Amino acid sequence: MPDRVASAYVLGHSERELERLRLQAQLIDPITRQFLIEAGIAPGMRVLDVGCGAGDVAFLAADLVGPTGQVVGVDRSAVAMATARTRAEVRSLANVTFHECELSAMAFDQPFDAAIGRYVLCFQPDPAALLRVIANLVRPGGSILFHEPDREQMRSFPPASTYDRACQWVGETYRRAGVDVRMGIKLYSTFLAAGLLAPTMRLHAVIGGANALDVVHLDADQAVVLAADMERLGVATAGELGIETLVERITQEMAANRSVIIGRAEIGAWTRV
Repeated sequence: MPDRVASAYVLGHSERELERLRLQAQLIDPITRQFLIEAGIAPGMRVLDVGCGAGDVAFLAADLVGPTGQVVGVDRSAVAMATARTRAEVRSLANVTFHECELSAMAFDQPFDAAIGRYVLCFQPDPAALLRVIANLVRPGGSILFHEPDREQMRSFPPASTYDRACQWVGETYRRAGVDVRMGIKLYSTFLAAGLLAPTMRLHAVIGGANALDVVHLDADQAVVLAADMERLGVATAGELGIETLVERITQEMAANRSVIIGRAEIGAWTRV
């Protein structure tokens, strides 16, 4: 998905991670879709999906551009690309294609009407440099949209300590692996650093109580995937994390305290080239 040399994609591309991404998409896709609509993704457009992974955002864009449009997804992971192509075939989507390559090496014969991406810039060692590459692939007047996270606001109230602690561990693991966990709030300055016009921005977040297991899983499932890295990087031990009972303990605390949890900020930014 991301094009990073030092730590690559810290979450990997295991079957467990691809399944986590599919479940995450069910909760986050409506937010991304709204960003795409506000950014002007419309029928007939040719759209580049940067760091497309298993194809969730590409499929959202394909629905918006319709049969007269085209979506091209690019990713460095052969495993993710194979999964994306299979999913496109199952959906009988003729207006989506996927290409495996390094993001910094992207090159196409025709310009795009728009370039989009979700959770990609946060993994880049130089996100502004990647935006400059992308801008050269978009026609004058075309759009660039990115949807990135900001973990700063994640919390529970009244406190559910296991959830808060797990969020802190996940965030610290990302930081130590070189991921920018505040990329969302940095989109404005990053667009400007890339020589782009100041972007329009929106912020959404998921929130829920003990009855909203999908919200609990949004971050708890990342803890499961990152468990080995947490230990390797000295963030938390397996005993502290207690992966096998993590979701159960969080939901029990939430129910006992009548807590709600607020997920990461989902921030979208878009501008014209």
